[in-house]
Order: sequence, then C-alpha cells, then structure tokens
Amino acid sequence: MSKALIIGAGDGLSAALARRLAREGYAVALAARDIAKLAALAAETGASRHATDAADPAAMAALFAAEGDAEVVVYNPSYRTRGPIAGLDPAEVQKSLQVCAFGAFLAVQQAARRMLAAGRGTILLTGASAGVKGFPLSAPFAMGKFALRGLAQSAARELHPQGVHVAHVVIDGGIRSARRPDGGDQSLLDPDAIAESYLQLIRQPRSAWSSELELRPWVERF
Repeated sequence: MSKALIIGAGDGLSAALARRLAREGYAVALAARDIAKLAALAAETGASRHATDAADPAAMAALFAAEGDAEVVVYNPSYRTRGPIAGLDPAEVQKSLQVCAFGAFLAVQQAARRMLAAGRGTILLTGASAGVKGFPLSAPFAMGKFALRGLAQSAARELHPQGVHVAHVVIDGGIRSARRPDGGDQSLLDPDAIAESYLQLIRQPRSAWSSELELRPWVERF
C-alpha cells in the first residue's frame, strides 16, 4: 500500500487532503504539534498520528524514521506574526522563518534521502500569495514563504532528473472552513478542490511534471 505523510496537519486543507488520499488507497500519516486535535480525522481516515515540531531537526528525523517510506510527503506548516517592521519581535520573526522555511528544508532533506534511494516519490510544499508578493505588516510571513518557494525551485531542479517530483503550490486566497465560511460570494478556495489539485500533481506523468501550481478562486483579482 502506498503511504502519504502530511506534516502540519489540521482541519481545512490538510483534512481534505487526508480524506482524498485515503479514498485513493493511501495509508496516511498525520504530523502536528497537537495530535489530540487530529483524533476525529485519524479515526475517519485510518491515519496514524505523530506529535512533531516541524522546525526541530531531531523531531523530524524521528518522524521520518517512523514514516520515511512514504511515497508522498506534503509540508503544510506556516506561522504568521504581523506588525510594522520597526516594532516586530525578533523572536517571533525567527519562529516564522523556522516554521515556514527551515522546517520545510528538514522535510525535503529527509524525504529526498529516502526517495532518491527508491528512485521515486513526490514532495509537495504549500505556499501562499506571500511567497510571490510581500504585503505590508506581514514581512516575516513573506520572508518565510519566499524562502519556501526558493527551496522548492532549487529542489525541483536537483531532484526531478533523479526521479523525485517536487512542486510548490501557491494558495492565492483564503481557504473556506467552519471558522471561515464563504458567505455566498465564492471568494474562498474550497479545500476539497485544492486537495484534488494536489492529487493531480501526484499523478502527473514524469514527462510533464509541474514544479509550481497557482490556485485561486475564479473571482480573485491578481
């Protein structure tokens, strides 16, 4: 049975992706700081749960020691701290960079070591509008997501010729959830529709691999 590892799992996109992959026959593993919140999703999908700090090298090494044979690895974590540049807390800025970018590097490194040995695999990195354009009062998030995008581009160019598919997904808009209903204007992305696009990336023939995909609601201006 094929295995998929979702790092930074929670509700919304991660939950939709876990359900979609489980329906495709994947054995799903969910990693997050707080795994208690994943109990219902794990029961629904049959997924295993792993308490993991994505920015901790030892924790990530332990996670991949347990689930390192996953053919699909998805990195979803992000951390936002907002405010004017002159007043930002450096510790909070550092945390944003560690979660958004350094943790992604750890995931890509651990996945690559195993996927290169197998000669196949897919690594998907969840980006944001902030990885393409920096917004005011959001410099730390932009820094982290720009770094994530650079990691994805470099990893794709290095790993694609060796059989490992790496793709960066720009989520250009808000994602609908119970806490964030659509309101009828269709301005939010449907998490199930995003999960379908992730599955399409996983299924892509290697003769025509994407290294980046932008997703936004059809009413979004860009």
